Amino acid sequence: MKKYTNTGNKDTRSGFGAGLQELGNENENVVALCADLTGSLKMNAFADEHPERFFQVGIAEANMMGIAAGMTIGGKIPFTGTFANFSTGRVYDQIRQSIAYSGKNVKICASHAGLTLGEDGATHQILEDIGLMKMLPHMVVINPCDYNQTKAATKAIAAYEGPVYLRFGRPSVANFTPADGAGFTIGKADVLTEGSDVTIVATGHLVWEAIQAAEALEAQGISAEVINMHTIKPLDEAAILASVGKTGCVVTAEEHNRYGGLGESVAQVLTTNHPAPQEFVAVNDSFGESGTPAQLMEKYGLNAAAIEAAAKKVMGRK
Repeated sequence: MKKYTNTGNKDTRSGFGAGLQELGNENENVVALCADLTGSLKMNAFADEHPERFFQVGIAEANMMGIAAGMTIGGKIPFTGTFANFSTGRVYDQIRQSIAYSGKNVKICASHAGLTLGEDGATHQILEDIGLMKMLPHMVVINPCDYNQTKAATKAIAAYEGPVYLRFGRPSVANFTPADGAGFTIGKADVLTEGSDVTIVATGHLVWEAIQAAEALEAQGISAEVINMHTIKPLDEAAILASVGKTGCVVTAEEHNRYGGLGESVAQVLTTNHPAPQEFVAVNDSFGESGTPAQLMEKYGLNAAAIEAAAKKVMGRK
């Protein structure tokens, strides 16, 4: 199988900050709004270089979404920035009514998603955001896997006309995709390794874990196909069906509740087109808790070992 090298751990939120900084220099219509978390969202460089296009709205997330929607009417491309919990659950009505319903060209950029927010605990560790956002008509949902891909996604969504939810995280994780962003196209999955025994469809922080699981499986004579499903909506159904058509079974892996996330979307595709056994690596319908990212991923079964075990289990169901 193809080997991937971690070029050094980096946080995906910094990939967003780097992409936003470049966009600021390339496109004068790009504006940025932040809800009192400029440093946490790594929006400092954009704010310093383009103060006339940066708007600090304070702890007023609902107002931020309304302002962003209004800015699109004048041809601006607003990027909003705050934690994923505050980017979705706190402002769902504003997103639904002012952004999604009218197809406004707002980019909702959400950091500190999932369990890997860590010590801030369950109130901030939103595990429902993918489900909330993918259910909205017109909304594109993207969950990149590392620094390089987050930077590429940030730049790509500026050229896409319509509302986008871009999800990324707080901790430093493996950085292994191409520095030039090759392999990232909105709505097109990236097949990282080809295999014949089991398909692993992963998103976000779980993609690197899936690669590690595939390597462990290979050492045991099991050939795993790993797909980086960075775009949850629109979902690359063709890539899923082509892979499962070969392997006959699938594991989905995500840092999200098993209800409403990637796994549920994949299950719908399979049920409709090609029924096949599926195992879910996800949070099992619970809230998180306070702890280090590593402790939480271990406790809630969101790591390479869990993916490896799920792959063996699902192969036994073929």
